Amino acid sequence: MTSSATVSRGPAPQPAGPPAGPGPSGGGPARMSRRRRARTGWFFASPALIVIAAVTVFPVLFSVLLSFADVRLEYGGFRLLSLTGDHYAAVLSSPEWRYALVFTFGFTAVTVLLELVLGTAVALVLERLGAARGWVLAVLLLPWALINVVAAQLWGYLFNGTYGGLTWLFEQILGRQPDILGQPASAMGAMVVVDVWKTTPFVAIVVLAGLMLIPGDVYEAAEIDGAGAWTTFWKVTLPQLRPIMAIAVLFRILQAFGIFDLPFVLTQGGPGTATESLAMLGYKTLFQNLDIGRGAAVATTTAIIVISCCLLFLRVFKTQADEGGRA
Repeated sequence: MTSSATVSRGPAPQPAGPPAGPGPSGGGPARMSRRRRARTGWFFASPALIVIAAVTVFPVLFSVLLSFADVRLEYGGFRLLSLTGDHYAAVLSSPEWRYALVFTFGFTAVTVLLELVLGTAVALVLERLGAARGWVLAVLLLPWALINVVAAQLWGYLFNGTYGGLTWLFEQILGRQPDILGQPASAMGAMVVVDVWKTTPFVAIVVLAGLMLIPGDVYEAAEIDGAGAWTTFWKVTLPQLRPIMAIAVLFRILQAFGIFDLPFVLTQGGPGTATESLAMLGYKTLFQNLDIGRGAAVATTTAIIVISCCLLFLRVFKTQADEGGRA
């Protein structure tokens, strides 16, 4: 007898398709989770952002507003009367502003160049030191660790025309007692010496960090090719150091262009206005002459010039780096 068996079949398989989700592309829960984490991050970062805006962004914007405003001093404060561009016209046509601009540019160019050359030389020496490198670095950091006001005051004692140690030394050599801070040329030279003495260690440490990152096989390849020490420096070391040197130069441009404490303590901008920087001119205009609008205009123009110089420097550096990479 033939028996028939009944085979139960399940539901027919469904064709494969995209996973179900709220959107056409799927991944809804993951996207919502990312958005939730982003909102949480902004929530926790908001106190810091508010503080930064309060102490950085708002003063800058308010200074720009003051530079365009007709400000009248009153008892207990000041009042903004109207907006005007006369402050910028007065600043740009002022011979004091033009001289301060030339002095600041010259001071920045000379000090940054000297510090870059001397700092690179010191870094090359430090790289070849052995166990004594730590002690030399500690001694080298002492000038940089000093507060600018303290360093300027110490050098002011050395340059003093009556009891200064350097004045006495020059008198023994030259046979006369020079007035170092009383003559325009020597006062400018004294400021350059102090700034180079104080800031060269910073450049040296930055360049030394770049030297430590250069792989040793690069030097081995140059030695195999028969390159000497001078050729190795120019063809191997210097191209490798360009990015780190650009960072050092950029920081030094920002610091040197806004120099204030050194001339304020060392020379008070004198003799006359021979060592008066843009920062000192803004300080005198704003706090001594109480010309708020013009002082804010000096500060704003200085900031614009610094930002423009830094952007130009970065553009030139990027162009050179791209040309070197293509070569």
